[in-house]
Amino acid sequence: MDIERIRAETPALEQQTFLLSAGASLMPDPVVDAMIEHLRLERAIGGYGAADRERARIEGVYATVAELVNADRDEIALVESATVGWQRAFYALDWQPGDRILTGRAEYAANYVAFLQVSRRRGVVVEVIPNDAFGATDPEALRAMIDERVKLIAITWVPTNGGLTNPAAAIGRIARQAGVLYLLDACQAAGQMPIDVKALHCDILVASGRKFLRGPRGTGFLYIRRELALGLEPAMIDHFAAPWTATSEYTLRPDARRFETWEANYVDRIGLGAACRYALAIGLDEIAMRCRTLAERLRVGLSGLKGIALHDLGVDKSAIVSFTIEGRSVREVLDAAAKAGIVIGASAPASTRLDSDARGLPDLLRASPHYFNLEAEVDRLIDFCASMGRQQRGADDPR
Repeated sequence: MDIERIRAETPALEQQTFLLSAGASLMPDPVVDAMIEHLRLERAIGGYGAADRERARIEGVYATVAELVNADRDEIALVESATVGWQRAFYALDWQPGDRILTGRAEYAANYVAFLQVSRRRGVVVEVIPNDAFGATDPEALRAMIDERVKLIAITWVPTNGGLTNPAAAIGRIARQAGVLYLLDACQAAGQMPIDVKALHCDILVASGRKFLRGPRGTGFLYIRRELALGLEPAMIDHFAAPWTATSEYTLRPDARRFETWEANYVDRIGLGAACRYALAIGLDEIAMRCRTLAERLRVGLSGLKGIALHDLGVDKSAIVSFTIEGRSVREVLDAAAKAGIVIGASAPASTRLDSDARGLPDLLRASPHYFNLEAEVDRLIDFCASMGRQQRGADDPR
C-alpha cells in the first residue's frame, strides 16, 4: 500500500488528524475530481445532456459496485443512503400477523424503529438473538430460535459502536439452510473489509458510500439477490421502477433497479463509482489488515491509561474504537480534540438502544482509524486522551 500517494491524494490530512471514517470519511482527489468533471459538464450542457454523454460511465457504476460485493450488476440498485436501500427492501416484504423478525442486540436505531413500526401495523413479532460469551450475535442461539414463522433475519454486520464485527457469514449459512430471508446492514463494513454476498449467503445487503468507502454523502447501494428481487414489488414505484406499459398497466423492471426512482444525482453516483474503484485498486484485504492493525494499536494504547474505559465487544473487532474518559463529557472531549486538530466522533445510547441499555452505556467517544492514517496519528490521539485524563485528576498526578 502506497501510503504516501494515498495521503497526497487526501490533502485534508495535512491540516488535521482525521479519525472519523465511521461517520463520514475524507474523499480522495480522484473521487472529487470525477464529481467536479461531471458537474462542470452539467454546467456546460445541462443535466440531461451530461447524463446522455456520460451514459456509459454512469452505467459502469453498477458493474463497479457489483465487483465490490461479488454480485451481478442487475442485482444492484443505487440509492441515496444505506437506510433508503434498507427501507425499500424491508417494506417490500409481505408482512403478515405473527411473522417473526430475528435481529441482534447491537442493531442500529434506523432499522429497529422500522421493526417496531411493522410490529404495530401488521402484528409482526420482533425478537432479539442472544449474544455469545464475547458480545457478538450467537449463530447457535439463532439456530435454536428458527421455526416456520420466522420471516426475516436482519443483522448489522459492524455496529456503529462497540468495536464489534458480527459473524455475518455464519448467520447467513444458518439462514440459507432454514430458507429464511437474510438482510445484512453492511454500512460500516463497506470500504473497511472485503464483502462477498455469495460467501455471506445474504439475500439483501445495504451499504453507505460516505463512510469507510470514502465516497460522497447522499450515496449508497442495495444488493438484492436476483430471484428475490423479481418476486418483490416495492412499496412505492415510479415510471422508472415500473414503466407504464398500457393505459391500466405497469411492468416492473426485471432487475434490482425496480427499487430506484427516475431522478438521481449523477454527480454523486459518479463519485460513488470512483470511490469503489479506488478501494478496489488498493485492495480490500490490504485495507482490512491495516484498519485492524491501527485500531488494535489504539485499543492497546488507551487500555494502558488511567481513567480511560474501552467499551468494545467481540473477538473479531472492527476499526471502530469506543471509549470514555472518566470525569469528561463527550462534548468536552470533542471540543478539546477539535482545538488540538484531532477529529473523532461520538455515539449516543439511542443509536444502539438495546445494547446500550443492557450494558448501561453512556454517550461514547468513537474513533475509527482508516488505512490512510499513520501510526503517529493514532499515537497522537492516545497522548491527547492521556493528557485529558491527567488534567481531570490534577496536574500533580503523574499517572
